[in-house]
Amino acid sequence: MRGPIEWRAAVLLASLSWAGPGIASGRSQEGRADAGSQAQQVEALDSARFTHSTRIDNVWLTLTPGTRLVYEGTSVEDDGKTVPHRIIVNVTDLTKVIGGVRAVVTWDLDYNDGELVEAELALYAQDSAGTVWYLGEYPEEYEDGKFVAARPWIHGFEGARAGIMMPADPRPGTPSYAEGWGPAVDWTDRGQVDQVGQRTCVPAGCYENAIVIAETSAGEPDATQLKYYARGVGNVRVGWRGAGEKTQEILELTKVELLDAAAMAEVRAGAMKLERSGYQHSSTVYAHTPPAEQTPRGGHQP
Repeated sequence: MRGPIEWRAAVLLASLSWAGPGIASGRSQEGRADAGSQAQQVEALDSARFTHSTRIDNVWLTLTPGTRLVYEGTSVEDDGKTVPHRIIVNVTDLTKVIGGVRAVVTWDLDYNDGELVEAELALYAQDSAGTVWYLGEYPEEYEDGKFVAARPWIHGFEGARAGIMMPADPRPGTPSYAEGWGPAVDWTDRGQVDQVGQRTCVPAGCYENAIVIAETSAGEPDATQLKYYARGVGNVRVGWRGAGEKTQEILELTKVELLDAAAMAEVRAGAMKLERSGYQHSSTVYAHTPPAEQTPRGGHQP
């Protein structure tokens, strides 16, 4: 379960329980049938519906290049220990074409107890109706500063399909929606509007009329991650309910920054370094994606 935080802490924690492709290939007939059923619940990505895909201005999830969001909180490690957690989301000026759709690239850094445990490139695009889609991600996990694993899912590879990260008009009582489908890494997250009109206060400010998206996954059916979105800001709080240990993550937005040219150059360089690493470590998925490109200054790529 994750959201535009981003955001990526949930991915790292969930990855600890994921089954790799080798294990997945040994599923029972019943398991394969269930997987096929879930895949049918993912809305088809139609590239013709994306006329200005990198202009992500959905009022509940706006991704403007040069924006940095910082989140602080806690998460639970494998041994049950609760540790400080920090996530930095950088909206880069890079784009990448996936499935015929040009997507915005975010570069996200995930710290547990002060140590970088994951870095990720995440891919978002907005369709003509205003719905924000999630086209996949390339995450790298680290331990003691060393590369441990890369488990990407990207639309169009290994059966993966893009999903919805934020509806154009989120309303209570509407059906849940897939936030993507990545069978090779057990990415099965689904979102649903859970609450509206909520007031929430975090270090970055107090927000009225926030909406809450409840996220669930097939791997943790007894747990729900709750993500609060404020109009014009995006994700401002992450909470949880249920018994699943891996979703017991608490995050609050502490800072929103607009990066200057020098800081933006550093972000771009960091994202491109991770991109090059992706081509090296993910020979069957990420290495086959088109290279990321810089958005022309002051403009949007279609």
